[in-house]
Amino acid sequence: MGNTLLEVNNLKKHFPITKGFFQKVTGQVKAVEGISFNIKSGQTLGLVGESGCGKTTTGNLIMNLIKPTNGQIFFENKDILLMNKKEQKNIYRDLQMIFQDPFGSLHPRMTVEQLVSEPLFIHKILSEEKIKERVLELIELVGLKSEHLKRYPHEFSGGQRQRIGIARAISLNPKLLIADEPVSALDVSIQAQVINLLIELQNKLNLSYLFISHDLSVIEHVSDDVAVMYLGKIVEYGNRHQIFNSPKHPYTQALLSAIPNTTPGKTKKRILLKGDVPSPINPPKGCNFHTRCIEYKKGICDDITPELIDTGENHKVACVLFN
Repeated sequence: MGNTLLEVNNLKKHFPITKGFFQKVTGQVKAVEGISFNIKSGQTLGLVGESGCGKTTTGNLIMNLIKPTNGQIFFENKDILLMNKKEQKNIYRDLQMIFQDPFGSLHPRMTVEQLVSEPLFIHKILSEEKIKERVLELIELVGLKSEHLKRYPHEFSGGQRQRIGIARAISLNPKLLIADEPVSALDVSIQAQVINLLIELQNKLNLSYLFISHDLSVIEHVSDDVAVMYLGKIVEYGNRHQIFNSPKHPYTQALLSAIPNTTPGKTKKRILLKGDVPSPINPPKGCNFHTRCIEYKKGICDDITPELIDTGENHKVACVLFN
C-alpha cells in the first residue's frame, strides 16, 4: 500500500446568495459541508452520489479553481492552501484534471500538438525539440497517431477528444489525476475503452485518481476506495468490497439497489427514495437524509446530525443506527 498522496480535512464550500442593488448576502448554498478523505499513491478513490451533491465542487476545490470556505488540502504533507502562487504552480505539475466535457475543455483553435504541448511550454521543463518528442510519445500512449497532431478538436469523435484531454493531463508526469465524470458524455460503447485506457495508464505511470462519477458500475470497476456523498457530506466511506457487498447507509443501499441485476434467475429488492434531494440552501435539520429515508428513520433523526464514524476495518458511516 502506497503512502498518502492527498489528504482532505473538513473541506467546506459555501456560495453566498446575494440580493438587491447592494448585493446583500441573504443566504448560503452549502455545496460542500465538512468532508474528509485521503488517497494513497497508485490508488483510486471513487467519489459517487446524485447530481448536485458536491462531487464536482470538491474536485474544483482541490484544483484551486475555486477557493474553499474552510478546510485543509494536503498534497504530500504540504498544505496547498497556505502556499504562494509560485509554490502552487509547482505543486500543480503533480495534480492535473480530466474534465467531463471532452469538447468544451479543448480550445477549438488549437491543434492537438498545441493542446498537448501547452503545459510543457508553460512549465518550461523541456527544450522545444524534446517537447515535440514528448507530444508524439503522449499521443501514441493514449491510442492516437502522429497524423492527428495537426488536426483540430472538431475533427475528432467524443472518445478521441477525451483521449486528447488525457494526453494533455498526463503531459507533466503528474502523480494524481482528478477525473470529473470523464466518460459520462461518451457513448456507452466508447466508455469502456476510455476507462480501460485510464486503468492501463495508472498501471504504467503509477498514477492515483480521484474518480468522480454518478455511475456506480463505473465506480465499482475503477476504485480501490469509495466515498458516497449526499447533500455536500460524505455519508459512507470504505473500500470497494465493503461498499458494494455490505453497504450500511440507507442512501448507499438505495443507490446500489438501482443497479440492474445481471445474474439470471436472481431477483433484487429495489429501494425507492421518496421525494427530491433537499435544497443545499436550506438543508434539513438533523440528518440530511431523514426526509427521504423510509426503512430506518427514527425520531432522533430530525434532531441529531450523525458523525462519520468507523464501524470496523475503516468502514465509516454517518447514520444514527451506528452513532
